[in-house]
Amino acid sequence: MIVYQATKSKFLDHVHTSDIEELVQDVFVRKLGHGVGIAEVRSWRNSLESMAKVLTDVGIPADSGVAIEYNIPQTGKRVDFILTGLGEDQSPKVVVIELKQWEKSQRTEKDGIVSTFVGGAQREVSHPSYQAWSYAALLEDFNEAVRGMELRPCAYLHNHARDDTIDHRFYATWTERAPVFLKGEAERAKLREFIKKHVKYGDNINLLYQIENGRIRPSKMLADSLVGMLDGQPEFTLIDDQKVVFETVMAIAQKATSNAKRVVIIEGGPGTGKSVVAINLLAKLTRLKQNCRYVSKNAAPRSVYESKLSGHFKKSRISNLFSGSGGFVETVANTFDTLIVDEAHRLNEKSGLYANLGENQIKELIRASKCTVFFVDEDQRVTLKDIGVKDAIEHWARLAGADVVTMGLSSQFRCNGSDGYLAWLDHTLGVRDTANPLLELRTFDFRVFDSPNDLHQEIVAKNKINNKARLVAGYCWKWPSKNEPTAFDVVLPEFDFRKRWNLAKDGSLWIVAPNSVEEIGCIHTCQGLELDYVGVIVGDDFVIRNGQVVCQPEKRASSDKSIFGWKRLLTEQPIAGKQQLDLIIKNTYRTLMTRGMKGCYIYCTDNETASYFRSRIAEPFVATPDVAINTALPLEHKALSASNVIPFPLVKRKDVRPFENAVPLIELRFAAGMFGNTQVFDVDSVQWVELPDIYRPQPGMFVAQVVGESMNRRIPNGSWCLFRANPQGTRSGKVVVAQHRLISDPELGGSFTIKLYSSAKEQAEDGEWRHLRVELSPDSTDIRFEPLVFGPESAGSVSIVAELIGVIDV
Repeated sequence: MIVYQATKSKFLDHVHTSDIEELVQDVFVRKLGHGVGIAEVRSWRNSLESMAKVLTDVGIPADSGVAIEYNIPQTGKRVDFILTGLGEDQSPKVVVIELKQWEKSQRTEKDGIVSTFVGGAQREVSHPSYQAWSYAALLEDFNEAVRGMELRPCAYLHNHARDDTIDHRFYATWTERAPVFLKGEAERAKLREFIKKHVKYGDNINLLYQIENGRIRPSKMLADSLVGMLDGQPEFTLIDDQKVVFETVMAIAQKATSNAKRVVIIEGGPGTGKSVVAINLLAKLTRLKQNCRYVSKNAAPRSVYESKLSGHFKKSRISNLFSGSGGFVETVANTFDTLIVDEAHRLNEKSGLYANLGENQIKELIRASKCTVFFVDEDQRVTLKDIGVKDAIEHWARLAGADVVTMGLSSQFRCNGSDGYLAWLDHTLGVRDTANPLLELRTFDFRVFDSPNDLHQEIVAKNKINNKARLVAGYCWKWPSKNEPTAFDVVLPEFDFRKRWNLAKDGSLWIVAPNSVEEIGCIHTCQGLELDYVGVIVGDDFVIRNGQVVCQPEKRASSDKSIFGWKRLLTEQPIAGKQQLDLIIKNTYRTLMTRGMKGCYIYCTDNETASYFRSRIAEPFVATPDVAINTALPLEHKALSASNVIPFPLVKRKDVRPFENAVPLIELRFAAGMFGNTQVFDVDSVQWVELPDIYRPQPGMFVAQVVGESMNRRIPNGSWCLFRANPQGTRSGKVVVAQHRLISDPELGGSFTIKLYSSAKEQAEDGEWRHLRVELSPDSTDIRFEPLVFGPESAGSVSIVAELIGVIDV
């Protein structure tokens, strides 16, 4: 998906005649359903203005295509800037440009890694040339339309002087693949020549249309790529934090010794590439002749990997590459150079069939190796025996005298690259509160089915594509087929639905077995692995009552070993035990519902729970020709129960220094009339209040109470908020107080409202800009609130009275 696209000439018009960053932000919000931070908007303005200076060269065709913020399919990554056109021989050319605001950088000793000040601190990040190259590679991997196009990546750091750091010969491997252009007119000229070398003729954005609508290739599965990876082929392009983690671990692993043991903890959620990085490390370190092994407590990933390697490698080599976590009880200290422990959150304390061997698996793994790398996601602990948490690993590392390095992975590939889906899932399951209580169905296919048969039928249909769709369930059903093969396990008689657990026939290979789509998988046969589509049956151990998550361990099957001993736990630790059990149940469904790379479909055995999930899916926005305003909300939406007690210190009138030590307290309906151009108040006409220390009073600021539920995700009913009157600059993505004669807000009354602002503009023939559409959107947990949409005839009359600075007291 491309956020902004235009010809070069139109792009230059937008830069020179309007706020280009506002145009981009408007489209961004409309297409992606969320805004961006002020820092990114500022970087858009600076970088796009710099690119405009580059593109003023008449040698760059006026009708070449310009794309800003291209979202690479099936990932959470965006390409900053793309220029398209035709070469001398009329062949299609695509110039991929990574834009950076950096002013300085430092060289590191790691391949493709530099250090710079970003995100408020000095950090190691991928070199811009490597990033540009890797994004181009991803684009080629995922979009079939690009197959016939020639991609030319580069990086443009328009604030960074050439100083033999970012452009050091150490990075020649990547700067040769993707040249880096720096600060100054001479560098700008070099970038122009680079573009003109490849783009001779314009294409009138035809190539961008092809890229936008190109067929998306099936996602690579790690298991399917294993043979090539171990043979040294670059099956996966490591991007951003994945590259940093990989190179850092490589450096640490090669320096670790028996007397200088090292432990690396890598934290990352589902789909962040933990296993991809782990297998890449295994392949590279093995080629460097290290005694290295991939370790996982869960047998399913190992079994699947070993099955994929069978026939390509000798059994002895395969067995030397993979191991369970319980096989190091008697291993001599420092036997291995590096142990790579995937899914480390699933480690147990004891080992052996009867859990009676050894002292602690974390301790034994660290002892057995000079360098031990733990990949951890604590939110995927799904049994009472799981002990692999960061604190425990650090504890045993200290006792072993090992240095500890902690890193994180955040780049998202699973769930179609949707960070929003993962945040929504955490919020909906009650794992943690996030800013995503509603799911926008723009990038990930999530559905709630009315019957398990319909769910199964859809999974079977998806599985016919490439054998990468499966049905899974929580542990709310016993396993009678273990002893009686003709019996059924998961039975829902009201639907005549009968299926068997996977554990007997296919075992750990269930996720790749050709006929296992007729069986139901469990947490142990899918954790650590991935599918295209996953169907999840949510049992009665997870239900919703009156809008609240309720976990019921007693609804788990008595044969479920993951919470074995839960009654005793609640007797001994009623509060902590309940919290631990709740977390295991939530984590189980979180893990199951994040196995799909493209979609997750669910059926809930409890009707109230199904309704809850449906209520958390945002209805798609449908634009109307002019204005569509909901003036007839139910009375319950109009109930205003907020307190009118002023929670701020009032400043005596004789002590008021307007906008220096106090700001006025104003009702929202009077705000427009209170502020003129001079912003002078009659001190005696309003109350003045002292602001909290984190705010410095400034002209135009005022405090008002917001009552109602239409913005309750950002502004709880009755909140006291700080506003700025007559805001200047871009308004897109901001919460504003707006006025229009057609507004009849049922909560606030009158012709004004407080909503989230977005707009679309076009340039008329006379050069003036006019609004095509203004949208004032609610941001509420109640999806019955509808956006106010103003079309061309009325959008220009929407007046922005003020913008929200922040909620300062609820």
